[in-house]
Amino acid sequence: MSASKVRVYLACSLDGFIAGPDHDLSWLPDGEGDGEDPGASDPGTLDYQAFIADVGALLMGRNTYDVVRGFDVPWPYGERPVLVATRRSLDSDPPATVQAIEGPIEELVQTAKAAAGGGDVYLDGGGLIRQAAEADLIDEITLTLAPIALGQGIPLFAGLKRRYAMEIVSHHDHPFGMVQLRARPKR
Repeated sequence: MSASKVRVYLACSLDGFIAGPDHDLSWLPDGEGDGEDPGASDPGTLDYQAFIADVGALLMGRNTYDVVRGFDVPWPYGERPVLVATRRSLDSDPPATVQAIEGPIEELVQTAKAAAGGGDVYLDGGGLIRQAAEADLIDEITLTLAPIALGQGIPLFAGLKRRYAMEIVSHHDHPFGMVQLRARPKR
């Protein structure tokens, strides 16, 4: 079918959480110049703008969609199709590029690849990432580790029903004392 890759790009605490309780993201540095020296990035670090430039469509979970819609910023994905995996109706005025879809993870990914028009699929949301990992549908994960332990929250891989072996293909220093890992599944 399509040459689209399924890619994950997110931050994670040292203890494996992608958000704190109630989807709290306050632990992530905001880059707004709070006086803290952010440090330097290695030249090989993949920043969000470079990542999203290759993305043709997003497939995200409903909780992730609701969190993003709650941000006080313009819709961050531009004109890219955003497919939201949900069984519930979306909010009353979703962006024009947003569509609710449902089904098994394999069908969701195929629909997202078709919508991507040859670009990559950005997979976002803990539950969807775990489902895609178990179905061996992820091609690449870019994970930026923040130097903090949250103790509780929304886990990235907790609850997988089997081991998920990956190989680290690169690692780079990232601003604010973080480390970015790029990995792909061992197949």
